[in-house]
Amino acid sequence: MADKNRMNVGDYLRRYGQAASPTSKSKYGNKKVVADGMTFDSKFEAKVYEELKLLKAGGQVEEFECQAEYPFVINGVKVCTYVADFVVNWTDGREEVWDAKGFRTKEYIIKKKLLKALYGIDIVERGIKPRKAKEKKCKGNLLI
Repeated sequence: MADKNRMNVGDYLRRYGQAASPTSKSKYGNKKVVADGMTFDSKFEAKVYEELKLLKAGGQVEEFECQAEYPFVINGVKVCTYVADFVVNWTDGREEVWDAKGFRTKEYIIKKKLLKALYGIDIVERGIKPRKAKEKKCKGNLLI
């Protein structure tokens, strides 16, 4: 005899939702893309990869690396790791870290600051529009 307080798998999934599947929508709406046998987190990231290939073919970029890791070690303790979308080595000797983003998450902002503090590297953000300066409004004699 079945216990009235128990649910079968079908009832559980109907009540609490299905588990995430490979075809389910991602949290930020991006879709994984495969280019040259590599999987990119978004269409935009794959587009930036194609742009870098053209820059390399044109002789402006000497080399570039995908998914380079920067561990954040503080006082001998590994706190986390930043994974850069691309590290670009230009023919004039410059090296840049590129990140293809739709928008800045809180986690990304913290990791960006840690990368600057620990490695002295500024991230070149691709795809993020510059922030607009907030307009100050006056109400009487008070600035809000």
